[in-house]
Parts: sequence; structure tokens; C-alpha cells
Amino acid sequence: MEKSTAYTTVDEYIEAFPADVKLRLLQIRELIKSTAPESEEYISYGMPSYKFHGILVYFSAFKNHIGLFSVPNLHPDFLEKFKPYKTGRGSVQFPHNKALPLDFIKEILEFRVSENLKKMK
Repeated sequence: MEKSTAYTTVDEYIEAFPADVKLRLLQIRELIKSTAPESEEYISYGMPSYKFHGILVYFSAFKNHIGLFSVPNLHPDFLEKFKPYKTGRGSVQFPHNKALPLDFIKEILEFRVSENLKKMK
């Protein structure tokens, strides 16, 4: 699975992956759109990116996982919830061999929307 930074749309990005990965990417995309319907979708750093009063979230597919970036994994309210996953500063990896934790991802998105709205005030 090779990624390219030449994508100009999220549709192009998602179409570049095998069916099983594509399905996972579409699930995340739809979750973002339903949680933050006013967010702006674009490509940044070669991956799908979303703005809602500032950076909301990025996601990207890799050989063994999907990475979600700009997440609150160091926030005290989320420390326990991130424990089952490999994390980095502001990122989390969801392995392809496990179901996507859609409820958890939605919770992350709702938190990020709330965070961005607070910064706006």
C-alpha cells in the first residue's frame, strides 16, 4: 500500500486503497462528516484533513493501521481509553486486524469540536 502526496481530494486518497482499507477510511470520513457537518474537508500533508474553527483531525492509512492525528490522547479524561492503542504525541493507531472503535472515535471528534469552539470564544 503506497501513499502519494499528489492527492488533491479526499475521494482520490480513499480510492487509492484496497477495498477493506477503503471501507475503514469511508467509515471514519462519514463519522467526521456526521459529527462535524460544517467542517471543511481538504488534503494536507498528503492525507485527509478537516478544519472546524481550526484543525479538527487528520487521518491516514498505513500498511497495518489507520492513524488518527490531532487527538487528545494526553488529556486526562482520555488516558484510559487510549491505553489499548499505540499512541504518539497527538496521534493514535487503529490496527486493521481489529474493528474500528467508532464510538470512541466519535467521542474524540466531539471533544475536538468542543475544544475548537472554546478556543473561538
